[in-house]
Amino acid sequence: MATSSEQICQGMNCSKPATLQCPSCLKLSIPNSFFCSQTCFKDNWATHKAIHKIAAMANGPPGEAGGSDPWPGYKYSGTLRPVYPLSPRRAVPDNIQKPDYAETGIPVSEQNIRSSSTIEALPKEDIDVLRKVCQIAREVIDIGAAAVKVGVTTDEIDRIIHEATIERGGYPSPLNYNGFKKSCCTSVNEVICHGVPDMRPLKDGDIVNLDVTVYKDGFHADLNETVPVGNVDANGLRLIKNARECLEKAIAMVKPGALYRDLGNVIEKHAKSEGFSVVKTYCGHGIHRLFHCAPNIPHYARNKAIGVMKVGHVFTIEPMINEGTWKDEMWPDNWTAVTQDGKRSAQFEQTMVVTKTGVEILTARK
Repeated sequence: MATSSEQICQGMNCSKPATLQCPSCLKLSIPNSFFCSQTCFKDNWATHKAIHKIAAMANGPPGEAGGSDPWPGYKYSGTLRPVYPLSPRRAVPDNIQKPDYAETGIPVSEQNIRSSSTIEALPKEDIDVLRKVCQIAREVIDIGAAAVKVGVTTDEIDRIIHEATIERGGYPSPLNYNGFKKSCCTSVNEVICHGVPDMRPLKDGDIVNLDVTVYKDGFHADLNETVPVGNVDANGLRLIKNARECLEKAIAMVKPGALYRDLGNVIEKHAKSEGFSVVKTYCGHGIHRLFHCAPNIPHYARNKAIGVMKVGHVFTIEPMINEGTWKDEMWPDNWTAVTQDGKRSAQFEQTMVVTKTGVEILTARK
């Protein structure tokens, strides 16, 4: 948070002098958003962020492809700009099994165990079902990746992924998860993760990460890949290669008895060996009947992740590797995470299960 001249704290039931101002409000030119401390700011975040959403509804000047930048005056960290309006929410047929948040946007089952660090070991019969769902997710992301080309919008890729998921009897897990508006995440250039598909056409030299999750037969399957668009420069290709290798090196460590916290050591060592950095804000996670659950798996070195790998543990590893700083910031949509310096980010992800002899990558391409 930035400092400013003394004002009155905007926290609920707080009237202390305040000198700290919300950084998102500064970028959006929203006045009088002062807080007395970081603690007070965090305690009031749930209500305060609504101000950002109101500002995000503003309609900006004409943008690329006849669309609009929805946040006029916002100081972007890089050159990428969103292109609105977003297309309407895509329909899911009634016969498709849906997760508990599909209508309300609230993942109640996850919230009920949010404070738990217990890692469930799945029995063979559950893993057999999950394996099939993971292969469907692999088919879907490969279809999406095949559509990546210069001039195609990320909204069109979202449509293709949505329809491929429905055709296979699945539900696109991101859709309405905590209110997310689309069926996959498309993260272009400096976007680290959770990019919202929009009307911006992909350009020659872009890199784009496709993050796909499919829910079917009671289980979620999650994976992502970074894809070059047209002619990508040598450093961009080197970044993509390093991100893929970081994931591969981490997967090679997975076996019964291994510590989850040790994965970050090998990832950061390899990223730094080529001058790249590792994002610290976002991590891998447990996944099965829930989209996100224990364990949490940081990708940076010397982390304090809890847990020892055991047979039947199912989780993702998904290191986000940056050209420049590891630090991130958030666009006003409260989803799109971008690099603080505007340089590019690449990522790869797989869902896997710990076996008696090591690991099975459930979302691997067969």
